Amino acid sequence: MTRTRLLMSIGIPVLLIIVIVGAFLWQQRAAGSGTTGNTHQVAGSVCSSLKSSSSQPLTTMRLALDWTPNTNHTGIYVALNQGWYRAEGINLQLLPYSANVTPDVLVSTGKADVGVGFMEGIVADAAVNQPVVSIAAISQHNTSALVTLANSGLTRPRDLDGKVYGGFGSPYEGPVVGEVIKNDGGKGQFKNVTLNVDAMQALESHRIDFVWVYQGWEVIQVNRDGVKLNVFPITKYGIPDYYTPTLITSRAEIQQKSALLHKFMTATSCGYEYARAHSHEAAQMLINGAKDAFPDPGLVYASQDYLSQHYADPGRKWGMQDAAVWHGYPQFIINAGGVDDASGKPIHSLNIDALYTNQFLG
Repeated sequence: MTRTRLLMSIGIPVLLIIVIVGAFLWQQRAAGSGTTGNTHQVAGSVCSSLKSSSSQPLTTMRLALDWTPNTNHTGIYVALNQGWYRAEGINLQLLPYSANVTPDVLVSTGKADVGVGFMEGIVADAAVNQPVVSIAAISQHNTSALVTLANSGLTRPRDLDGKVYGGFGSPYEGPVVGEVIKNDGGKGQFKNVTLNVDAMQALESHRIDFVWVYQGWEVIQVNRDGVKLNVFPITKYGIPDYYTPTLITSRAEIQQKSALLHKFMTATSCGYEYARAHSHEAAQMLINGAKDAFPDPGLVYASQDYLSQHYADPGRKWGMQDAAVWHGYPQFIINAGGVDDASGKPIHSLNIDALYTNQFLG
């Protein structure tokens, strides 16, 4: 009897400790996976209180994509997948990319409520009195670079003097590319040709010597195909860092639908915050949502692993925009003569503070 009591006095507390520790570890694992039941949650934020369904009437919003679906758009697809737009009373419709009309035009003319844009485009729109406003930075840092083929012998930016650049026909390209070359000791002189084919195809076929691409997509893509590149990130060669891409809307939308934009940004922020913490799961939601857009799903996963780290800096809320960044790169391209007015003449000043706002980020 004494031996039995002794064993029980030791065994029961030990068993209780095992049960408690096991429950704690299970809870931690569940929290770390970001899942509760069938609905992914973003812990410690307003996102965890959003319901996957809502009985409230839905208001249709149209979002214009800037390109075919890619990892710049992942947060949007995550929010759609999780029902976060519907929870905010929004029926979000994605307008597919069109080569004939930019998201900026669709937004400024009221054919889209919001869109995916770029700082260069926002500045150019304002210069021709067709303004749009940036309401969130999708990526906190610029991830673009000039690239050459690894076997080209063009191993640094100053080697690009006199070479052929495959461009897209925008006035800001020349000043940016020239500045990169000059900041590496070159003259900044090169031949700029506007491409009518895919930039990387033109590079691989030796129609051009170098091109400006994104490290998080094109560079990963060609590396997966076995093509090796020399990569020159533009911000390492004197170009001010900047947000790319951003979400945009019109001034009329801000004035007339402020409450709706708040709801849109709540759901969208949750999507990108989730993608920051759950790269693989977010990539899968993008693949599922965009259906047959990705013949190489591995590219999506690799790109998402890269880009999830660039949506925002550690400890910083997604989407926030700083005055210093907006007065850095835009002012650089204006000073360099890379922004034209409606008559085709370079502008010399602009009210940059009117081009962005953080008011819908909570």
